[in-house]
Amino acid sequence: MDPELIREILTKNVIFKKPIPNPLAKFLVAGLAGYEDEKWAKHRKIVTPAFYVEKLKNMLPKMYFCCNEMIRKWETLLAEKSCLELDVQPHFDDLTSDVISRTTFGNCHAQGRKIFKLQKEQAELTGQVLKSVYIPGWSFLPTKRNKRMKKINNELQALFLDIIMERERVMKLGKDDDDNLLSMLLKSNAREIQEQGKKHGLSTGEVIEECKTFYFAGQESTSNLLVWTMVLLSMHPHWQVHAREEILRVFGNNKPDYDGLNRLKIVTMILYEVLRLYPPSIIFSRTIYEETKLGEMSFPPGVFLMLPIILLHHDPQLWGEDCKEFKPERFSQGIAKATKNQLSFFPFSWGPRICIGNNFALMEAKLALTMILQHFEFELSPSYIHAPCFVVTHKPQHGANIILRKI
Repeated sequence: MDPELIREILTKNVIFKKPIPNPLAKFLVAGLAGYEDEKWAKHRKIVTPAFYVEKLKNMLPKMYFCCNEMIRKWETLLAEKSCLELDVQPHFDDLTSDVISRTTFGNCHAQGRKIFKLQKEQAELTGQVLKSVYIPGWSFLPTKRNKRMKKINNELQALFLDIIMERERVMKLGKDDDDNLLSMLLKSNAREIQEQGKKHGLSTGEVIEECKTFYFAGQESTSNLLVWTMVLLSMHPHWQVHAREEILRVFGNNKPDYDGLNRLKIVTMILYEVLRLYPPSIIFSRTIYEETKLGEMSFPPGVFLMLPIILLHHDPQLWGEDCKEFKPERFSQGIAKATKNQLSFFPFSWGPRICIGNNFALMEAKLALTMILQHFEFELSPSYIHAPCFVVTHKPQHGANIILRKI
């Protein structure tokens, strides 16, 4: 498998485009993730400023608040016990939902929790759709699942519309804080309309689709990253010790800050290795729109390509014979050295369509892991069953039962 060919496919987004999805799948995620050509470029230009590093720094206090709430909850559950068995998956789902609600919607995070419940059900229904055979026109039939997916979509549209209208009202009064993704998106959109004209901006419906994308991608992928990190650090306790020692060296028991999080080399190595072994998406797919040549082969338009990222991440020719093992030290000198300067690490895709929220996800994961290791040590429960599965994202099929102990 040639990683250079995969890089070429992911970079040339005019020739290689995302395939047209099942119409029902659009209820879960549309927006920037699903657009192409000029529409994609317009959305990318308007959405990108919300994810600038300087903007992300302003969101750290909200992330800290959410992580601290989870830590307090775990401490309460432990109370006088010496240890506690916990399936961390629903806890991380709640954490990342709370983070995305507060960082996206600001003071409207209570409505964000309602959105999380609806989005979670929509994701489960979408998973069922993706596992079934696609029949053109099926989405128009009034089946029980189709009706439920459309009802959820209507409820989500109404919730997002209320939040957007409230945010616009507050902005007009000049009382809005520039510390949430929705406000930054609306301001970026207003600037684009003012400078380029209304047709260059996003409609309210398009803003809603971007909010849905923020919510699903920001919640699901980070939750799974944290779950797999807890599992692997439980399986490899010496790395748990190394990470904790680094965290205590940088922060002690003090509140983590942005600059300190960026100095956590071992924690970063661990997260990269988790993303290598368990990437959020295991396959990227593209459709060829122009006759083109890849390597020694020529392809006509209409050919459907599957890019097995999980196989690339586990290829012994690229990563060595120990590619199936958890070895964060392979990233000790950065991604380029780990991959021998071959582009074979694609947890957030690559090229123009690289995930816009990758820095957001990594900052949140670093903060959460730092605070967990400041307060707890943990190991796998004997009841844990290792069964990775992929429906919409890559997660443990039977949850992640961990035994926690207070430090």
